[in-house]
Amino acid sequence: MFKNKWKFFLLNLLIILLIFFIFSSTYNLLNFINSVFYLSFFYLITVLFMYTAKGGFFDGVTFGFRRFNTLMFKKNDYLEDWREKPLPSEKFNASLYQRLKFQTISLLLLLTILLFLYYVI
Repeated sequence: MFKNKWKFFLLNLLIILLIFFIFSSTYNLLNFINSVFYLSFFYLITVLFMYTAKGGFFDGVTFGFRRFNTLMFKKNDYLEDWREKPLPSEKFNASLYQRLKFQTISLLLLLTILLFLYYVI
């Protein structure tokens, strides 16, 4: 993915413009705000899921399902590799999280500015 966060932000703006020109029936500020919202909502959901996984919320559930699967299906696994498999919080990619977090904050800031302009002007 992009190492430069500003080039990635410009790519997101191009994607927003593409969404705006393809899916808008009329070209006005409200439809552009909607296009910004669609992409920023996608990023927001992704970052919140990553934040939850980073905190270890899914570790217990994952460990429990692995143990249940081993006990119920009686796999002849004498090494019990399910105990040594990394949990979701151990496989977490911090650099991707930081890049997506920057994009989310930038797009939400842009959305806030556009909403301010729409309602004040």
